[in-house]
Amino acid sequence: MDEQSGTDKRPPSRRIADDLRTSIQTGALASGAKLPSERELAAQYGTARNTAREAISILQGEGLVVAQHGRGVFVRPRAPLMRLGANRYSRRLRSETGLSPFRIEVTKQGRTPKTECRSVTRDTPPADVADRLGLDPNTATVIRRENWYFADDEPVQVGVTYIPIDVAGESPLASERTLGKGSIYARFEDLGYRITRIREEISARMPYHDESTGLAMPPGVPVIEVLHTSFDEQHRAFEVTRFVMRGDLNGLDYEMPVED
Repeated sequence: MDEQSGTDKRPPSRRIADDLRTSIQTGALASGAKLPSERELAAQYGTARNTAREAISILQGEGLVVAQHGRGVFVRPRAPLMRLGANRYSRRLRSETGLSPFRIEVTKQGRTPKTECRSVTRDTPPADVADRLGLDPNTATVIRRENWYFADDEPVQVGVTYIPIDVAGESPLASERTLGKGSIYARFEDLGYRITRIREEISARMPYHDESTGLAMPPGVPVIEVLHTSFDEQHRAFEVTRFVMRGDLNGLDYEMPVED
């Protein structure tokens, strides 16, 4: 990280951030490494501490570093948590492990999963959800299940599942927060709805306030939104889940055949 030359037109905070980012990307600043302090960066670059603070804020907004109160700023230590689209809904894996898709994939990646079902209610479905379930958005009522997901106690995503009333009936899906071995898809199978096909529509956007707060997101980080629809053996859509995932902590890994 050299002193600024007369031809470098970047703002000082951007120049510091660019140099630190390069060090992170090349491994000169390794995963979990502590960044120089604001005072050290200011002295090294001949700037004010506020300028060094702005540079660190840029990296925080990009999700590359995380501040630990009283300790300093560190390179984010973990690779993104991958959503393994090819086999996350595998019935065999669910039967062997007794775990939900999220718990299966987090465990496979060496992390410790945790889920919290925060509410089970009856509600009117959003228009896009009603469309995918073949329901009238003006008159339909669905079961709404809100789940928050954690890896090593860090919030990584929230998922809201919508289930038609005639699918859930009086089963645990309609009222219980804890669904037992195999979790939600095992309970669907109990009712005769075996997942055989999925559709997942993926987009990115900036988080809403409650998402940003609940997921403890740094400024400037987008979310990945996955609108998931499950189909049974009769090609009926029996549930839709909207997943909102931290963009700096998650990735998507899909493998699928290519049609002729």
